[in-house]
Amino acid sequence: MSQSQKQSAKRPGGFGGGRGHGGPPGMGVPAEKAKDFKGTLRRLITYMRPFRLQIGSVVLMAVLSTVFAILSPRVMGDATTILFEGIMGKMNGIPGAAIDFDAIGRIILTLLGLYLLSALFSYFQQYLMVDVSQKTVYNLRKQVNDKLSRLPLKYYDARTHGEILSRVTNDMDNISSTLQQSMTQLISSVLTIIGVIVMMLSISPLMTLIAVLTIPLSIVAITSIAKRSQRQFVRQQKELGMLNGHVEEMYTGHKVVKVFGREQKSLQQFDEINERLYDAGWKAQFISGVIMPIMSFIGNIGYVLVAVVGGILVLKGKIKIGDIQAFIQYTRQLSQPISQTANIANIIQSTVASSERVFEVLDEAEEIPDPAHPVKIEEPQGEVSFNHVRFGYQDQAILIEDMNIHASKGQTIAIVGPTGAGKTTLINLLMRFYELNGGSITIDGVDITEMSRGNLRSLFGMVLQDTWLFNGTIRDNIAYGREGATEEEIIQAAMTAHADHFIRTLPDGYDTILNEEASNISQGQKQLLTIARAVLADPAILILDEATSSVDTRTEIYIQKAMNELMKGRTSFVIAHRLSTIKDADLILVMNHGSVIEQGTHEELLAQGGFYADLYNSQFSKGGFDLEVG
Repeated sequence: MSQSQKQSAKRPGGFGGGRGHGGPPGMGVPAEKAKDFKGTLRRLITYMRPFRLQIGSVVLMAVLSTVFAILSPRVMGDATTILFEGIMGKMNGIPGAAIDFDAIGRIILTLLGLYLLSALFSYFQQYLMVDVSQKTVYNLRKQVNDKLSRLPLKYYDARTHGEILSRVTNDMDNISSTLQQSMTQLISSVLTIIGVIVMMLSISPLMTLIAVLTIPLSIVAITSIAKRSQRQFVRQQKELGMLNGHVEEMYTGHKVVKVFGREQKSLQQFDEINERLYDAGWKAQFISGVIMPIMSFIGNIGYVLVAVVGGILVLKGKIKIGDIQAFIQYTRQLSQPISQTANIANIIQSTVASSERVFEVLDEAEEIPDPAHPVKIEEPQGEVSFNHVRFGYQDQAILIEDMNIHASKGQTIAIVGPTGAGKTTLINLLMRFYELNGGSITIDGVDITEMSRGNLRSLFGMVLQDTWLFNGTIRDNIAYGREGATEEEIIQAAMTAHADHFIRTLPDGYDTILNEEASNISQGQKQLLTIARAVLADPAILILDEATSSVDTRTEIYIQKAMNELMKGRTSFVIAHRLSTIKDADLILVMNHGSVIEQGTHEELLAQGGFYADLYNSQFSKGGFDLEVG
């Protein structure tokens, strides 16, 4: 299975859904389970404690709304009894017998009042709960956002962006919707079940026993069917993920598919997966669709038994005919909240699992706090020193043993070496994205651990191989380099970066909107914009990481000119694979396996005839080169 297929298989939804149309919502889909249900639920409840008064009001409103709703069938039954007794009196020729329409009118007005009050209290219940849920999730989301800003870079390196986004968006939305809707439904459903059973007992304990006996039968039937449907839904989601992954791969790589003539093979694979998806989906929908007919069948059995027994009791004069009508309504009212409660229990289980994923983010180890009284370099010169630096991404696997580097003000330091040599690691340490295992790094004689991270990183400007531009105007993207920059400064930065000309050739110039992928301009133009942004920031130290590796030779010349302008008077660290671009560097560091194995100027390193000389000569010869040798 490809990576995209694996990712797609994990997705909770897709174009096929995953929920049967024939059964109650959520009945067919197994909920994700939390590792520590009780502990996570208690922790989630602590976020709602500041709103205890409002939650108490919600419960009170739910009680009142439910009470008024439950009283209605009994009151309506009284109207039926009055109507029935009046008609029977007339039919039996009882003197003075008549239908008491005044009493029926009063009952109708009472019913209208009960329905109105029930709806009113239900509205206020929902209104208060929305406020509580949104404030709770607002506080939780704010904590997560603050936490993400305090997490070290290794947390992001160890997880995909999609996973992190899922926790702060999908999981958070799941919590929000459950608190807002499912909690009020759960309260109302439980109160309705209790209230209805009490009212049924007040009418006839015998009929209540008959009605309640059908509930376990319904639960057993639903559970057995749901287990069978769950297996098919799991299979459906797996096949759906496979199909999504296949479609994604075929569309993103459609040129390769056509070049190798694999269209028929692709269609055959699609048909095979689609056939399996159809089979799983059909079975899942059919099995879950049986739930409602079975529930109706069992409910109708209870209805018949209640009607027969109720009729006998009426004939014996033990209950009134209006009570049978009320009781049948209560029987109907009882089945819905039971189904809702079972469904909500499933949803709550999923929500607690989402909460657990969010709390895992909040419990992650944070960056070491900034010092209480950080040192601030007011006029940075850009002198950088690595003193006996020792570092490993894991304590038991040290990558850098003893690194010593010194860069004077205005020097250009080039860093070369094979993949995995530690070039980017060196930059990460310099910007304190990772903490050292030993030694120190100083800027202008100040240990970077004595500075706040914000102040430290403000000293640097970065131009990376992977350009980062956001959805907005070109002006805004350049202005991102320095807050409060004027129009003249933005244009001057673009001119320095040799970007002004191509910007003015665009239809809207500096007001051109870049799309989310910034795919409406070329790769080289993107890089020129990132250089313009770095120029505007006017940093003391520059970091250039493979800035020209993904562009053509002509564009590389423009970018190189722009970078030369940017590097004037600044200390620069340049990571490069194209060694021709760093021949003029003041100092070249050759790295391999986390260590600086050679250092010097281009001429000095060539004269040594060592690792750098082999690496340089390999780029201008037909022969290969083993980058790990040396």
